[in-house]
Amino acid sequence: MESYKFLLMIAIILLSTKVFGILSRKVNMPQVVGALLVGIILGPGCLNILQETDFLTQAAEIGVILLMFQAGLDTDFEELKQTGKASFVIALIGVIVPFLGGSAVYLAFFYSSYMTQIDFLRAFFVGVILTATSVSITVETLREMGKLKGRVGTSVLGAAIIDDILGIVALTIITGVSSPDVRIDTVFIKIILFFVFVGICSFFLYNLFKHFEIAYGKKRRVAIYALAFCLTMSYCSEEFFGVADITGAYFAGLILCNLTDIKEYIASKIVVTSYMFFTPIFFAGIGMKTVLTGMTPMLFVFSVTLLIIAILSKVVGCGLGARFCGYTNHDALSVGIGMISRGEVALIVAQKGSQVGLISPEMFPAIVLVVIVTTLLTPILLKLQM
Repeated sequence: MESYKFLLMIAIILLSTKVFGILSRKVNMPQVVGALLVGIILGPGCLNILQETDFLTQAAEIGVILLMFQAGLDTDFEELKQTGKASFVIALIGVIVPFLGGSAVYLAFFYSSYMTQIDFLRAFFVGVILTATSVSITVETLREMGKLKGRVGTSVLGAAIIDDILGIVALTIITGVSSPDVRIDTVFIKIILFFVFVGICSFFLYNLFKHFEIAYGKKRRVAIYALAFCLTMSYCSEEFFGVADITGAYFAGLILCNLTDIKEYIASKIVVTSYMFFTPIFFAGIGMKTVLTGMTPMLFVFSVTLLIIAILSKVVGCGLGARFCGYTNHDALSVGIGMISRGEVALIVAQKGSQVGLISPEMFPAIVLVVIVTTLLTPILLKLQM
């Protein structure tokens, strides 16, 4: 007999995320905090009213794709070009410092004279997990505050995209050493080809949409074409180049962000689609992953230490990168805070590590704790800082 329980779960998610979002706004916190709390409170880790299903997982993935597509559409391209060098420096230091910090924490807790090569690889892999940045939470917070298009918002977006690429390279190197099936040179070639692919799409698709702008103006078909383009870019990024689908979605929005006459129209249609259905499921879904069973006292102390390093390494690493590029202390700290959130990106990386034996089941709750707390803290700290 076919189950229709998913309809009830969607209704609960939509209603509760809206109510909690309003309550969050009343205490001067971003609405996304309320949506995250819904997943934690109603999810398997607490009341167990909501459970993850394949449908909710896929809907959540569409939610984050649409969120990043909107971020691309909202990007000030001229500002992005001006902050491109700074974004690279911020991302580079923001990867190196967390990698070293995470590896050091693992070795501090689990080092012994009997450690093998695989044990050291596990330490390095914990560092790789901390290099991840989930910019979707920051994007939503900055948009609520009206600061997504500023220097800080643009720098965080650019750095997060570069961060993803650097994280993919680091992930592939570590897993490649542990598994003979992955070739590092192939990954580098795919990344180069991805940017070639983006360049080709930029030329042809931008001109195509300029034609749509002249021929159709603000008609719904144009928004549908844009959404189809976004989903296609997301698919191609992940399927053919091994680059995160949200990166492809962001570049799709970036390609269309200079369409002066219809960009706002496309964005308005995407916002309705996203916020009415997919984005609440995405944010609640992150909270639903909070299941901290099997946490021993030693693992708890390890988790708290790793959490502290996860926060400080991004604030210090990315903040230093911003300072090196001439940002004020206030803006540099804002950039560092904006890069704290690990979100679904770190969970995906950890999942890949567990598949190749670099993350044990006992270690997974520690990673989940870091992901959830950094995801909750980021919008709160951003609000206080900015």
